[in-house]
Amino acid sequence: MLKVGIIGTGNICKHAHLPGWLSHKEVELVAFCDAFVASAEAMAKDFPGAKVYEDYKQLLADPAIDIVGISTPNLYHSEIAIAALKQGKHVFCEKPDAVNPDEAQKMADEAKKSGKLLMTMRNNRFSEEAQYVKLLQEQGRLGDLYMGRCGWIRRRGIPGRGGWFTTKELSGGGPLIDLGVHMIDLALWLSGNPKPVSVTGTTYRKFADRPDASGNMPQGTFDVEDLAAGFIRFDNGASLQIEFSWASNVAQEQKFLEWRGTEGGFSLVNDQLKLFTEDAGVLVDQTPHFNDSKVPQHTANIHHFVECVLGREVPTITPEHGVDMIRILSAIYKSAETGREVIL
Repeated sequence: MLKVGIIGTGNICKHAHLPGWLSHKEVELVAFCDAFVASAEAMAKDFPGAKVYEDYKQLLADPAIDIVGISTPNLYHSEIAIAALKQGKHVFCEKPDAVNPDEAQKMADEAKKSGKLLMTMRNNRFSEEAQYVKLLQEQGRLGDLYMGRCGWIRRRGIPGRGGWFTTKELSGGGPLIDLGVHMIDLALWLSGNPKPVSVTGTTYRKFADRPDASGNMPQGTFDVEDLAAGFIRFDNGASLQIEFSWASNVAQEQKFLEWRGTEGGFSLVNDQLKLFTEDAGVLVDQTPHFNDSKVPQHTANIHHFVECVLGREVPTITPEHGVDMIRILSAIYKSAETGREVIL
């Protein structure tokens, strides 16, 4: 049995990470830690004999723990991950990898040095639709994917307003680092992980001082963007348009990804796949049918991590992917601030 210690016992742990750990028969949850120790104690009640910590360093000092799961505010991801790797633990971390490229690189370097597995949540890669498109891409059936667009547009969906999500020091940013990680990663992965070479970006903060849907005026800190947009160029000549918002006056909310290729193209809109290829000069809908019964994406991601630790699978999510991701996000923020293209 692989013994797992959890650091950060809030909602993302409870609703996304915990089901994944619990559903793997070779995993045992043995320790819980949270700065709000009452939260860790509440979660530990369902696990007889599990230890509870307020200081994550005490959890890392336990030699019995094989894996550390991190689901804290973004600022602490890299600090805890690096400390855990130094203690000889495998690490599974909630996205984003870090709040700046230097910290992401330090994580990758420590993972290589320690020989332990470091993986960050990339749950969108594990949908049946994404897995199918990835197979087509690897087989070359889409040809050269050269132009893409992706985004996640909410009409009103500001998370934890006034808390750590909207506090730049703790989160690193707004919807770009919160939602953008998901769709930009999926866009890169499904196009073969090209290397970013330059970005242009813009950000807006228009809803911070407005009442919420219930008419309540904002409380606490809100110093991040509520909308970000941009354009990414890659070393293979491909380019990607992006747009992410927590609040926008639009007709409907939408999560989308589209790539156009020389032999085919596809779109994923609100997780619905449409696939198009050319047949005798005519564009044909080639969308397959998928089963309604699906393994939750977060669970599939955690199971992949565990199987990699056990040596039965090869990691499809690497620390280097995380470094490229944070470099892109950081450069978009810099471009928005300076009004200039940023060369990576």
